[in-house]
Amino acid sequence: MIRKLAVIGGLVVGLSGSAFAAHPLITDDTGTQGKGKFQLEMNGEVSRDKEGFDGVETRETGAELAAAFSAGIFDNVDLVIGAPWVWSRVKEDGILTGDENGAGDVSLELKWRFLNYKGFSMAVKPGLTIPSGNENRGLGNGKVSYGVTMIASQELEPFTFHVNAAYTRTEFKLDADKESNRNNIWHASAAASCEVVKDLQLVANIGVETNGNRGSHAWPAFLLGGVIYSVTEDLDLDLGIKGGLNGPEADVAYLAGIAYRF
Repeated sequence: MIRKLAVIGGLVVGLSGSAFAAHPLITDDTGTQGKGKFQLEMNGEVSRDKEGFDGVETRETGAELAAAFSAGIFDNVDLVIGAPWVWSRVKEDGILTGDENGAGDVSLELKWRFLNYKGFSMAVKPGLTIPSGNENRGLGNGKVSYGVTMIASQELEPFTFHVNAAYTRTEFKLDADKESNRNNIWHASAAASCEVVKDLQLVANIGVETNGNRGSHAWPAFLLGGVIYSVTEDLDLDLGIKGGLNGPEADVAYLAGIAYRF
C-alpha cells in the first residue's frame, strides 16, 4: 500500500496548489493570466524515499510528468486543467514488490482573485479530480475528489510572499483504499520569492498536510528551494529540490519545469 499512498498523495497536493503554482513552488500565488491569455506548463518530479518497519527496509522511487493548461476567463479568473503521468517502483529488502506507471487522475480548477489592494491580494481556488487513472494499479482514486484552496499574496519588492490553506475531500472506489486512507486532507504552506538579478528569482517553500495514511498521525512536512529563470517575458524555466522534514514525507525530490504564456 505504500506505492498507492504515494500516488494518492501527489494527487491530493495537486488540489492544494502544487501542479499549478509558480513551479517549483508547491504554494500557489494569486496571479492570473488575464482575459484571453493562456499558459502551458510541463513539470517533472523525481522522488526517492527509504523507510524501515518491522525489520523490513522499503525503498521507493517515484516520478511524475504533469501538463497544465491555464486559460484566462476574465482578468481575475483562470480555468486550469492538469493531466499527470505517474511512475512508481517499490523494493522491500532489495526485492521488487511494485512497479507501475500510467496516466493519473485529471484535475480541473478555477482560480478567482477577489481582492487586490496595494500589493496585497487574495484568491480562492476550488477544484476537483476526475477519476481517469486506473485505481486497481494505484494510479487514481476511482472516484471524483474535490477541494478548495485559500490563497494570499503580498508584494514587498524585491520579495513576494504567499500563504495557502487548503482542504481536500478524497473519495475512493476500492474498499481497501477506503479502509487505509483518510478522506479529509488539510494543507498549510508558505512561500517566498526574490528577484536577485534581472529575470532570475530564488524561491523557498515550507508546508505540511494531513497524512493520508490512516495508520499514521504524523503530518508530512517539507522544505523546498529553487530558482526560476525568465528566458523571455513569456517563457520561464525552473529547477528545485524538496526535502522531507519528517518520516512521512519523501526523503528528497528533484523538480524541473517550463512555462510558456501566449
